[in-house]
Amino acid sequence: MEDMIIASVDDHVIEPPTMFDQHIAKEHIALFPQYVTDELGNASWYWEHEEKRTFSVGLNAVVGRPKEEYGMEPMNIDQMRKGVWDRDAHIDDMNAMGQLTALMFPTFAGFDGSWFWDAKDKENCKRVMSAYNDWHIDEWCGPYKGRYFRGALLPLWDMQATLEEAKRVIKKGVETFFFPANPAARNRLPSVHSEYWEPLWKLCDEEGIPLSCHIGTGTAPEANSNQSPISAWITSMPIAIATDAADLLHLEALLRYPNLKIALSEGGIGWVPYLLERADFTHRHHGPWVRVDFGGKLPSEVFREHFLTCFIDDRFGCKNYKDVGENIISYECDYPHSDCTWPYVAEDLWDNVKEMPENVIDKVTHQNAFRFYNMDPVAELGRENCTVGALRAKAAHVDTGAKSLGGKDAREHGDSDKAITSGQVAETLGPVTAGKVWESRKKRKGLS
Repeated sequence: MEDMIIASVDDHVIEPPTMFDQHIAKEHIALFPQYVTDELGNASWYWEHEEKRTFSVGLNAVVGRPKEEYGMEPMNIDQMRKGVWDRDAHIDDMNAMGQLTALMFPTFAGFDGSWFWDAKDKENCKRVMSAYNDWHIDEWCGPYKGRYFRGALLPLWDMQATLEEAKRVIKKGVETFFFPANPAARNRLPSVHSEYWEPLWKLCDEEGIPLSCHIGTGTAPEANSNQSPISAWITSMPIAIATDAADLLHLEALLRYPNLKIALSEGGIGWVPYLLERADFTHRHHGPWVRVDFGGKLPSEVFREHFLTCFIDDRFGCKNYKDVGENIISYECDYPHSDCTWPYVAEDLWDNVKEMPENVIDKVTHQNAFRFYNMDPVAELGRENCTVGALRAKAAHVDTGAKSLGGKDAREHGDSDKAITSGQVAETLGPVTAGKVWESRKKRKGLS
């Protein structure tokens, strides 16, 4: 376990209040989203120019709490572990769990940037998204070579602007684009089967930039009812991405662009063998009438050429790694969300992979991810500096003990002797408490 190298292809950053300060001109400050708090201390990102507000500033950022408090949604960075929103403290937390590299999905912007898509002032919105990318690439990831897969948001409603921003961030060294698992979900953007996307597919193929598609950016993993226990939703949530995966597998562009790659983020792997088996059966059994061309290959072969899967804790999937495809499995930590096993990431991952051959362990824990995202921190930093043991040796000063923190508690909406329901959690995640809000720039300077 101490000799493992761990790369996570799915973590999340809670954007700090100061994120835009170094990346916008003074004359544009009023046109940008601002981190604000109400009289109760509840925070949100408020975009006055667009009359938009996020529903929660610290979505599920509960790492480091006792598990009994996982249902308490942080409403201010004061209610979160510092590593959630502070870049230096985050590196300390990565060292403490023995993780070398992370891919950090956005939070207030949406995992795919969708919070920006319906902006009325499109030109200003493009400016905001570029500033977001500059903060992420230069300020968050920049000081720590090899510790992050650098990602970027794109103004996907405008293909010309998308290509311009994509080419700009490619020059800055970006390794992936955040992309919706189903752009057409909820009538947001054209279907992936539309010719609209052809220029982006072509660019990704030419530049070797994969698309990272997070669960929930396509098929919504919804609860069956407000009365359903929230644990039922948590149980089935990862499998929701299977519907998007089946649709993406039928993307004709995969036949034209061998370097077009798609990561299915936070989806697990145990369901993959059945999906591929079903896809192959469908192709053989229904092929004569559905007229889908896979280029003379089985759908399962196309999947393993173009997709990357990942898991947090998936003993069945790891045991059956051959049926998934040992070259398309990667690890995800999901820091700082409630599924994350920090600070025991290495221990839990080891329990999943220890029965695999050593070369397969290396593939699953880091090599597949580094190949997929076209980077090699191990070669740059030296293996002896990248292992669980080496990183944890740097984190002797990090306090990993559980700490009780505040937030909006779903249990307050239910009975103490009954299961927490999806409706009660939805009530907790509702709009920030109404009231007067103000810019907290003076207060937040002490938190930068």
